[in-house]
Amino acid sequence: MNIYTGFHAVEERVKKCLEDKNVSGIKLMYSKPGPRIKKIIDLAKKAKIPVEEVAESDLDKICSNLPNHAKDHRGIVLSSNDEKEKPQNMVELDQWLTACPEKATVIMLDSVTDPHNVGAILRSCDQFGASLMIIPQIRSASDISGNDIIARTSAGASAYVPVAKVANLVRSVQLLKDNGFWIYGADAGGESLQKIKFPERTCIIMGSEGSGMAKLLEEQCDTIVSIPTCGKIDSLNVSVAAGVLLYEKYRQSLQ
Repeated sequence: MNIYTGFHAVEERVKKCLEDKNVSGIKLMYSKPGPRIKKIIDLAKKAKIPVEEVAESDLDKICSNLPNHAKDHRGIVLSSNDEKEKPQNMVELDQWLTACPEKATVIMLDSVTDPHNVGAILRSCDQFGASLMIIPQIRSASDISGNDIIARTSAGASAYVPVAKVANLVRSVQLLKDNGFWIYGADAGGESLQKIKFPERTCIIMGSEGSGMAKLLEEQCDTIVSIPTCGKIDSLNVSVAAGVLLYEKYRQSLQ
């Protein structure tokens, strides 16, 4: 069973049910019918999701085994037993490329294992129009759609942004290149972002904060790009850096 808590994560999961018209195994429970919760309840009823008012203590019990950040349910919890099917936003890279738009931004995560970072990057992907996130089958935060930390940190974007989980990142980069993408690796000491003009089809690779990109991936990059900073520490958090790069790509696309 997957448990969603907090206004953002629950509301976006309900909206996804409304779009997909699939509510099998879904149930919404609440204890504090405030204005925000009433709005979510109305959406749930439109989606034909079963809704039940329960005691606060019942919600506490449901959330008792969740991580500390998720135990603060804010009086509303959504449970789902229907996570065995492939999530709607999970895609196969080769199939996605057959229908890829002419203008597309892809972000690839190499060994980014903290679900808070993955969730924050997904949120930036949604806000700045990224078309796809690529993650490896190993050395990544697992279960994008079913991970409560990712769902909460992404403010629900994990239900919408297409994600491809691949066996080999280097092979995926080569496939992207074959389909007209230019590859930019984010790392200190690269070309300043101020000098970069991103092409219509761009892939940005973010490595882990500890070790950065794998050497084989770095060798596949057309350009290494760095973000000019003026602070006393030597680097940005990976999710912040991804947000800056995605914003700049989006800003350039508006010109």
